[in-house]
Amino acid sequence: MTTDYILFVHGVNVREPSPDNPIYANKLIQAIEQKTNQLLQVKSIPLYWGNVTDEPLKELEQSLRASAVWEKLWFRDFRIEEILPFVGDAALYLSRHFSYLAVEQLKAQTENSLNDFNSGSELSKSRLHLVTHSWGTVILFDILFARRWDEPTIPGHNSVQEIRQKIFGLLPDLDKGIRLASIHTMGSPIALFSLITFIGRDNPGSSHDISPKLKELFRNLNERNLKIYWSNYIHPGDPIAWTLEGVLPGLVGREFTQNVEVKDILTYGTGGLEFFGNLLQGTFLSLINGGSAHNSYWENQEIADRISQIIINSSIN
Repeated sequence: MTTDYILFVHGVNVREPSPDNPIYANKLIQAIEQKTNQLLQVKSIPLYWGNVTDEPLKELEQSLRASAVWEKLWFRDFRIEEILPFVGDAALYLSRHFSYLAVEQLKAQTENSLNDFNSGSELSKSRLHLVTHSWGTVILFDILFARRWDEPTIPGHNSVQEIRQKIFGLLPDLDKGIRLASIHTMGSPIALFSLITFIGRDNPGSSHDISPKLKELFRNLNERNLKIYWSNYIHPGDPIAWTLEGVLPGLVGREFTQNVEVKDILTYGTGGLEFFGNLLQGTFLSLINGGSAHNSYWENQEIADRISQIIINSSIN
């Protein structure tokens, strides 16, 4: 049976669901499935990686609070609840030990969720859609495209290859796997990581460079005349979100993006902070709405509508 698989990847400061902590993508999943389920077979798969950094972040928080001047600092809650998880998760993921733990966890979840898809078969009619938020975009793109996982002796190599093997157009087997039909990046800093390609120009072995394998994927999809819809959602008050339309062609080469429809899309939230953020837009004080803006994508009906329509469109093309 043809299935549209939707993989959701969260950003920082998200942990596994519990009775008091619902699935982070619940509202977006419900809105998408409400519009697509009567037309298509859709399977939503929220992935989790955040808990691998719990222990070192808790230890660091305790050490920070132990300072004699801690109680005199401004924005203590913001430091602990927003800055520490973002910078901490990012810094820890750059460590191969913690990125290996995240890889193993995501691989197990992906295998379990895609168990009804035969990755050993030729290109199937089923489709894959990626919905990523914030730092989750960087992690997923690192796993799928970064060179640092190519060395056979490093921990995580085999798991990364197994994940890549599930996607058509990527090594280790270019001609097998599920077709990547759309990418939806929300509040994403991935454009900033294009700077790694400048390092790679002087050092072709740059291990974090994602451009060669991303180019490889686009080239193989172009040869089959298969299209990718890439929507990059940006709340104008979200300081973590960056534009992508002008960056992607430079990252992989314009000739490889002929079948990639990349579009930056402005989104907006709701509520009192959004109101004051709009009143103060462009000023430093508008950052009061920064955290709310950064998390607003998961409940945005316009995003759900666009993802749903793209899923439907990709089933026709």
